Amino acid sequence: MTTQVSSTIIQQLINIVGQQHVFTEDHDTRLYRQGRRYGAGKVLAVVAPATLLEQWHVLQAAVDADCIVIMQAANTGLTGGSTPFGDDYDRPVIILSTRRLLGIQVINDGQQVICLPGATLDRLEKELAPFNREPHSVIGSSCIGASVLGGVCNNSGGALVRRGPAYTELALYARVNDDGQLELVNHLGVNLGETPEDILSTLENKNYQVSDIINNSSCCASDHRYSHDVKQVDENTPARFNADPSRLFEASGSAGKVCVFAVRLDTFEKIPSQVFYVGTNSHDDLTEIRRFLLKDLPRLPIAGEYIHRVAYDIGAEYGKDSFLFIEKFGTAKVPAAFAMKDKVDAYLEKFGMKGLSDKVLQLVTKFLPNHLPKRMNEFRDRYEHHLMIRIENQDAAQVESFLIAYFQAHASGDFFHCSDEEGRKAFLHRFAVAGAAIRYRDTHRSEVEDIVALDIALRRNDRAWVETLPPAMDEQIIHKLYYGHFLCHVFHQDYIVKKGVDPLEMEHQMWHLLDERGAEYPAEHNVGHLYVAKPALKSHYQQLDPTNRFNVGIGHTSKLKHWR
Repeated sequence: MTTQVSSTIIQQLINIVGQQHVFTEDHDTRLYRQGRRYGAGKVLAVVAPATLLEQWHVLQAAVDADCIVIMQAANTGLTGGSTPFGDDYDRPVIILSTRRLLGIQVINDGQQVICLPGATLDRLEKELAPFNREPHSVIGSSCIGASVLGGVCNNSGGALVRRGPAYTELALYARVNDDGQLELVNHLGVNLGETPEDILSTLENKNYQVSDIINNSSCCASDHRYSHDVKQVDENTPARFNADPSRLFEASGSAGKVCVFAVRLDTFEKIPSQVFYVGTNSHDDLTEIRRFLLKDLPRLPIAGEYIHRVAYDIGAEYGKDSFLFIEKFGTAKVPAAFAMKDKVDAYLEKFGMKGLSDKVLQLVTKFLPNHLPKRMNEFRDRYEHHLMIRIENQDAAQVESFLIAYFQAHASGDFFHCSDEEGRKAFLHRFAVAGAAIRYRDTHRSEVEDIVALDIALRRNDRAWVETLPPAMDEQIIHKLYYGHFLCHVFHQDYIVKKGVDPLEMEHQMWHLLDERGAEYPAEHNVGHLYVAKPALKSHYQQLDPTNRFNVGIGHTSKLKHWR
């Protein structure tokens, strides 16, 4: 694309959304074109529309100019799946940021919601509070400002055992068809009009009636099968993973291969619960507890999160500021804090001071009082493996009786019944661990090459879930962080590798080990630019985007037009 043509498309974008919402300079686009943990690349522009109609017009202009479009919501992904990757694209790249499109519409007396592209889990949680209901995810992703649509497009989530991965068959989205024509597809289950302009304006202004909402039981707005699947603890396959063909449907699992304008989702009753904290030096103990919880309880647990002692320690030290920030200001302020830090980091990098902000934050938090409950820290000293279990109130007595009897017979572990504060802090600490490896890397750049981050789903019947690496590989790693959603056997494994080690080569070696164990990967963060899209997933992408216009190259697929 010539400079003149580039200037023309940029001016068109400015005419649509305004000068202040089109970014072209590197220091302005950095926050958008660089992944939270992985991936970065060049862009022609970042555009942030304020209305669905503006989003449609931006999309039309980008398609007419033969540009690649990357849809981006909160950019909280861990595999670089909503940012460009490298500089080998055959067309200019435009990032369409949806951060300004924050609409949430509660329908069907709070039983469902319609979410626009920029709606966050944190905001949705607040909108549903008066109905005593919750969104699909209320921990983890909501702590870092993740978007609702991002979760659906990536089949993410699953920490809440009864709800499974984010999924819907009801969505409003645009695609470029086989003939290269842009078309709007209304499968939202709401009568909104005929033309794109009518549909988008009617939806955004909520000018539809209750009678326009179609409640068709054949179209799901959540994963109705998952609660059954996760209980099948003797099955030789994982409970959930990104390339599962049965959980790929239009926007669900699309990973940005279509331009989504809205999704319709089920909400869930907020259930009073209690937390038990388990520690043990035998992983077999946790296997038996897991089997009891999934097979013998009358109702599924609400959540069950695992953390290994090393991950506990790294999280306690290097995730402390995130933990304290959320404690003090709540999750709603986290995206703004990340944005501010990114601007500071960009400024410091100009003067060769990369990583300085992380070192300063780390130094400050080091002198703050210990933020974790005393009983948790005591268990850290005694036990290698930690499990947090959130149980519905009416099942708590049965679980407590089981744990008492179990640990009377097995001296390798113990448990305690958490206070409300201990339970809240236990789960917050577990999710602060996810960013701790990044902070460790950024404050130890002289000794750390990078992080190898894996997101894996083990077989449901796998009792040997604790990993043992070959000695030669183990010697190349400074720290191994294991944590995850234990009841569904989905684990996050972060390896902080020594300086001079090729992280990509190590990751590929890890893939071979996982293949031998019958694992699937990625489990819930989608392929991004980190993993190879398996055949079912690649086929899903090609059906959605036959000309390869949107988010090209993800899953190590072709970056060229028409999938050449």
